Amino acid sequence: MTGVKFNWTLNKVFPWLLIIGGIIGLFASFTLSYDTLAIHHNPSYVPSCNLNPVISCGDVINFKGDSIFGLPYPFYGIAAFAVVLTIGVGILAKAKFNKWFWLSYQTMLTLGLAGAYYLLLKSIYQIHALCPYCLSIDVVTTILFWYSTLFNADKGLIDKRLPSNRWYKLIRKHHLDILVLAFIILAAAIIKHFWYYYGKHLF
Repeated sequence: MTGVKFNWTLNKVFPWLLIIGGIIGLFASFTLSYDTLAIHHNPSYVPSCNLNPVISCGDVINFKGDSIFGLPYPFYGIAAFAVVLTIGVGILAKAKFNKWFWLSYQTMLTLGLAGAYYLLLKSIYQIHALCPYCLSIDVVTTILFWYSTLFNADKGLIDKRLPSNRWYKLIRKHHLDILVLAFIILAAAIIKHFWYYYGKHLF
C-alpha cells in the first residue's frame, strides 16, 4: 500500500467516516440491546447470530457481569454511536467545534476502544465465543479511534508539535498500512485461539 495525500483525504472523508461508522455502530448496538432484553424476558430466546459453538451471541450476552451500573454494555453503545453520527452530520453542516469538544470526543473514543477490546479479549479467552455484532463494533471503533486521533493530531489539538514531527509524518503516510496490520494481528489471534474448532472443519 502506498501513502496518500492524507490531509486532503482525511478532511474530506472524515465526516462520512463518522456517519457511516455511527450508523453501523448504532445498528449493532440496537440489535445487541434487543437481544439482551429478549433473553432477559425469555431465557430460552435464541439470537439469530447463534451459528455454532464459536459464533454465538447468546453465550456472550448471557455471561454474567457484562454491565456498568446495572446497564448492559450495548445501551452505552447506542449513546456513543449516536454522538459519533451527530458529530459527522454537524461537520457536513459546517459546524465548528472548540478544542475542548474534540478532546472530550477523543476521550470518549479512547474509553470506548478500551472497553471494546476488554470485552473482545473476555469473549475470546474467558467466554470462548464470539459475537458478530460485537466484532463489527470492535472494527468500527478501531477505525473511528484511529482516524479521529490522526484528525485531532493533524489539527494540532493533541500536541501542536505533532504535525511537524517526522515520526508523525511517517505514521500519517502509512496510516492505512498500520490499520490493516493491526487487523491482521487481531484476526490471527482469533484464528489461532479458535483453530481447535475451525481447523477440523477445513481439513
